[in-house]
Amino acid sequence: MASFRNLTARDIMVRKIFVLRPHIDVCDAARVMLKHRIAGVPVVDLSGHYLGMFSEKSCLSMLLAMEYENSPTTEIGHFMDTSARVVYEDTDVLSIVDIFLNEPYRRLPVIRENKELVGLVCRREVLKSFYNSIVNKQRAPQDSGILFFSSVTDRSESPIAP
Repeated sequence: MASFRNLTARDIMVRKIFVLRPHIDVCDAARVMLKHRIAGVPVVDLSGHYLGMFSEKSCLSMLLAMEYENSPTTEIGHFMDTSARVVYEDTDVLSIVDIFLNEPYRRLPVIRENKELVGLVCRREVLKSFYNSIVNKQRAPQDSGILFFSSVTDRSESPIAP
């Protein structure tokens, strides 16, 4: 595995993710999110191009709009966050960490230059990658210049002297 600082979004992103279409009803979207314990879902068009994020916060915005403004629609396309931050496949992991530390995002859609959604990076994926890089460093054999030999033998083959 590459060292942590050399990783990119491509290396750590989750590829199998839930996505929603903009015409989906908010209640249906909320049901999916609650059932699968997902706090935010990318919204894509029929071609898989990223349009925005629909999150728990988006649901709350919709509730307020329905309650106070008598909003005529409940399609998520009207309540998704179209200005949510995205990263590209080649965005380095330290830039992603910086975004997570300095901006309110918990997840970042990973897109290609043509806006095609290819994955999602969450804080947990970054933490998991960091942890794995530390563990792999600790497990890496270190050349101490000493050579050890060991063997396993059956007790009957090497009895203890009487």
